[in-house]
Amino acid sequence: MTANVPTVSFNDGRSVPQLGYGVWQVEDEVAADVVVQAIKAGYRHIDTAAGYENEGGVGRAVKESGVAREDLFITTKLANGDQGFDSAKKALETSLEKLDMDYVDLYLIHWASPQRGKYLESWKALIELQKEGKAKSIGVSNFPIEQLEEIISETGVVPVMHQIELHPEFQQGELRAYHAKHDIVTEAWSPLGQGGDILKNEVITEIAKAHDADPGQVIIAWHLAIGNVVIPKSVTPERIVSNFASVELELTSEEIEKINGLDNPDGRIGADPANPGF
Repeated sequence: MTANVPTVSFNDGRSVPQLGYGVWQVEDEVAADVVVQAIKAGYRHIDTAAGYENEGGVGRAVKESGVAREDLFITTKLANGDQGFDSAKKALETSLEKLDMDYVDLYLIHWASPQRGKYLESWKALIELQKEGKAKSIGVSNFPIEQLEEIISETGVVPVMHQIELHPEFQQGELRAYHAKHDIVTEAWSPLGQGGDILKNEVITEIAKAHDADPGQVIIAWHLAIGNVVIPKSVTPERIVSNFASVELELTSEEIEKINGLDNPDGRIGADPANPGF
């Protein structure tokens, strides 16, 4: 079922399916339905967050799917308002209750939120939670390099993954180079640029035509080819299936280079992690 999805190794000895299914902006009841569809389509990696308010739906879907918990990779994230040592530990307990699970495979700090000044103590809490077995692996999301360096130097524990906004028009070269140097896996959120103009870009549409594929599949195949873990979101049954089929699409090195050429340093869509405003 998922034999064709590559896995990416973590620096803690564990690994993650490179293609996952994201549920950002999916209501709880809808999540309960579409996650079952995603698992049926072959996904074994599901990405949620406390802030998405759909952990309960994800948990119900996992139960309903009939797939054994140990055969799935489940990620959730610490909400900004729960940052802090004790509150981060309590927050994962709450998430586990909603998910109806004993552990998550990956727990991330959702945003560094530097103005709060609590990301370091939150990271120390995640280290404890991993020791307790409640999070098998730990990482971060939306961290500027300065904050990444601080949590690593202060604790000696390197995140296994950093989840960041990343798509062909915003490729985050500096961060990806930092990740490669420190053996941190790069995971892309909004991997399709939130379905904007990138899907109509001539470079992408020409490559799609050449492969008898759709533009979304081409972009996901590009992420996979350059080593990113990618978590596209869709609530459309056909799109859930077609996104998964991207693992079968092999781009040529020339095609990858053409997509690399679409990078725009000003192409950020979401908030700036250095000053997110929340």
